[in-house]
Amino acid sequence: MSAMDLDVAVIGGGPSGLAAATELRRLGVGRVVVLERFGVAGGIPRHCGHPPFGMREFRRVLTGPAYARRLVGTALAAGVEIRTRCTVTAIRPGGVLELATTDGAETLAAKRILLATGNRETTRAAALVPGLRPVGVMNTAALQSFLYEEGRSPFSRPVIVGSEMVAYSAVLSCRRHGIRPAAMVESRGRVQGPRFYALANRMFGVPLVTGAEIVAIEGKTRVTGLRLREASGAERRIDCDGVIFSGRFTPEAALARASGLALDAGTLGPEIDGAFRSSDPCVFVAGNVLHPVETAGYCWAEGRRIAGRIAADLAGEAPAAAPVPLTLGPGLRYAVPQRLVAGEGPVTLNLRAEGAAKGRLVLAEPSGRELAAASVSAAPEASLRLDVPALDVLPGQLVVRLDREG
Repeated sequence: MSAMDLDVAVIGGGPSGLAAATELRRLGVGRVVVLERFGVAGGIPRHCGHPPFGMREFRRVLTGPAYARRLVGTALAAGVEIRTRCTVTAIRPGGVLELATTDGAETLAAKRILLATGNRETTRAAALVPGLRPVGVMNTAALQSFLYEEGRSPFSRPVIVGSEMVAYSAVLSCRRHGIRPAAMVESRGRVQGPRFYALANRMFGVPLVTGAEIVAIEGKTRVTGLRLREASGAERRIDCDGVIFSGRFTPEAALARASGLALDAGTLGPEIDGAFRSSDPCVFVAGNVLHPVETAGYCWAEGRRIAGRIAADLAGEAPAAAPVPLTLGPGLRYAVPQRLVAGEGPVTLNLRAEGAAKGRLVLAEPSGRELAAASVSAAPEASLRLDVPALDVLPGQLVVRLDREG
């Protein structure tokens, strides 16, 4: 392949990458290739055998594998090329990609690149959890792989560590395969999703323990128990035969880092402007490598939007103004995008706060003049949104702040 016949290379075959590739073809972009490191495209939903997927995209309720197959089929029908077992090892200036394939090393070039490598869960080692290393300790992705790809149940009474959206996905997967979780443990003082998540614990018969620190995982060859220290200082033990670490996602940004793309200290993923363009003007970014973690449907919709920006850029319609950086006020962990460009059209900021958030989100000039604002009320780890209108003129700096109630 050469730069003359490859218009867009999409790195990653999950919902955002496949949606962007499909939309690019619909918009008339010539040759679009998805590069997927695994043997099958479709992303994380391939491992999630439970519904609901696909309501936004296909107007029907699908399981994760059915949804992934539908994404792949739609992309192929649109004329997208999908290359599997193909790992991009480096992005070089000018749209050059270095690949490792089953046939050996390869180099190709594209006019534009879309990075859509997704994210990964924090491992037990990264979480610094003490104890032995018996069989039965894994993250949610490994659990889904055991259940839906290998057809095996790795345990019967695990403890789920975490209380975000994906932790409840683990509960659903367990119940679907006759596994009865012994408990759900959250180190923070409340569930990290909406409060109604706690109702799911009661409905599914999974005890919820909040404000508890893991002291040790017990068991020499297999997990036999989990020791906790509660906020009061008291210790307790939960009998279990497995531990599932869930959530606390980080972007799969190793390729971006190795390729010299600027990274954001808040997300740990690539920095982008309002058109989802990275510090390399040939490289755009989409999906959960930007914002850990959003649903498959959100990433699909984002991929479609970004396809429009890439098509416009290929047509020479990108604005020439310099990007203006966002400065975050107290209590905000990150904002995506991190830079805005005058004349680039309306943008929706995706933000996360430290803890629960209730009050007003405001985008303002340093002088205090407000350019956009929205009332928010969100649980910890919930996304915040701020719609920013098209701005033809921007100051040299912008401030995003959370004015909390009370």
